[in-house]
Amino acid sequence: MPGLLGKKIGMTSVFGADGKNIPCTVIEAGPCVVTQIKTIEKDGYESVQIGFMPKTEKHTTKPEAGHFKKAGVQPMRHLAEFDGFDQEVKLGDTLSVSIFEENTFVDVIGTSKGKGFQGVVKRHGFGGVGQSTHGQDDRLRAPGSVGACAYPSRVFPGTRMAGQTGNKRVTVQNLVVLKVIPEYNILMVKGSIPGAKNSIVIINR
Repeated sequence: MPGLLGKKIGMTSVFGADGKNIPCTVIEAGPCVVTQIKTIEKDGYESVQIGFMPKTEKHTTKPEAGHFKKAGVQPMRHLAEFDGFDQEVKLGDTLSVSIFEENTFVDVIGTSKGKGFQGVVKRHGFGGVGQSTHGQDDRLRAPGSVGACAYPSRVFPGTRMAGQTGNKRVTVQNLVVLKVIPEYNILMVKGSIPGAKNSIVIINR
């Protein structure tokens, strides 16, 4: 499916036609440049590689520089591949936010905020009431018993415990496009998307 790379600007709210206040996220989507066109004959599959946010040659490795030179474009900081483009594109073409339309649906992929090592209350929403019947009574936010006794004599994989929280790839599906502002490369979608401000996101149409 076609899409763009973008940058999360932040959140705001708009008023709908019925007067309701709708929370939305503002995304700077593109402009993106086509840096490679992959074909079945050469690469084994079809896709279009696009780049977002130009960078200087000083911060570009030699293999990257050769890749961008072959495409005839300026070095780009972020790259992503999309398949199923419904329009003909060629190397060096610029794709803008105008490929999206209002009142349609998009999927947004981003990296969630990293919270570090967290306990079960914050990571999984445990109650933290300290029930003595669950194997502990002196630590209010402890997980309690994580397994049975003699049988099965092990802790099952996937048991919810403390650990690394956040900093994972997250996809939010079927977000409504509320507004498209082509002159500023702005895309406004209903609701929230993963990641902090200025984080890079992938928008799939």
